[in-house]
Amino acid sequence: MKPCEHVSALPRPEPPPGSDTCLECVAAGTHPVQLRLCLECGHVACCDSSPLRHATQHYEETGHPVMRTFEPGEDWRWCYEDQQLT
Repeated sequence: MKPCEHVSALPRPEPPPGSDTCLECVAAGTHPVQLRLCLECGHVACCDSSPLRHATQHYEETGHPVMRTFEPGEDWRWCYEDQQLT
């Protein structure tokens, strides 16, 4: 597996969160299961275990490849482009 090169291209410092929850879930009346933070723009969205998968939808609409967990006590990133933890 090749190493992810997208992390090194991310803005530093990382962008501040645009919200404290998935606003798309709020608008749809659903509950996000786990939250993710886009490390390109600060968008907060729900993970693929949530009914509407807004983090994946954000990647598909914007091409922003790396999200990190936005859950307390967790520290990992996912690259959609490379399909791997970084």
